[in-house]
Amino acid sequence: MSPDDPAPQQMCVRPGTVVSLVLRPRADGRRWTALRSSAPVFVQPSGWQVDADGTARVSLRCAGTRAGAADITALAKEPDLAGVGRVAFTLRVVVVPHTTAG
Repeated sequence: MSPDDPAPQQMCVRPGTVVSLVLRPRADGRRWTALRSSAPVFVQPSGWQVDADGTARVSLRCAGTRAGAADITALAKEPDLAGVGRVAFTLRVVVVPHTTAG
């Protein structure tokens, strides 16, 4: 991440969890353009869509049997500019295994 990027948010989940992420329209006029996972083996985004009002929605499916972490980054850009956009939101998802009594 560059110094201009916002600080990442973090959440811990159990294996097999599905998280619905809703990104509200941006006040600065930039539009959500894409979402990426740094480790799709641990957290896989699916169903990315951007509504007409600029709200973006996606499901984050977490690994069912593995523990690990992934940074989910959402990109945004001005609607009239070419290119991919810049990181505007980062969510660190940590998949934590169930504890076992021994």
